[in-house]
Amino acid sequence: MFRHIINWYLASQLYQPGLSKVKANGEVGEEVEKKFNVNSNEMLIVGYLESIGAVLLSLSLVSKTFGRLGAFMASTVMSVAAAKHYLAGDSFKDTKPALKLASLSILSLLSSLKK
Repeated sequence: MFRHIINWYLASQLYQPGLSKVKANGEVGEEVEKKFNVNSNEMLIVGYLESIGAVLLSLSLVSKTFGRLGAFMASTVMSVAAAKHYLAGDSFKDTKPALKLASLSILSLLSSLKK
């Protein structure tokens, strides 16, 4: 039950930012692209991964496989986001939201693997 609550929380935190990246066609601003060394195509892919991962996480009540796929997608995206923040020289305070979501998605993935 706890895993499903985590999955719903992750889905609620990931869906809107992912959808906004998709709606903006990956355009997040020149300053962000320069700071994190990304382009609009990469951000569009990240937006799709976040949105699809959030939908799969919210469907984890239906099937464990959906939850596992969603948690894997979320953990991958958020781990890369945390690494990009560190490489850009951001403080721990700026990186904390990405680290929190990455750790929760990894926790969800690992808890779904046990029997």
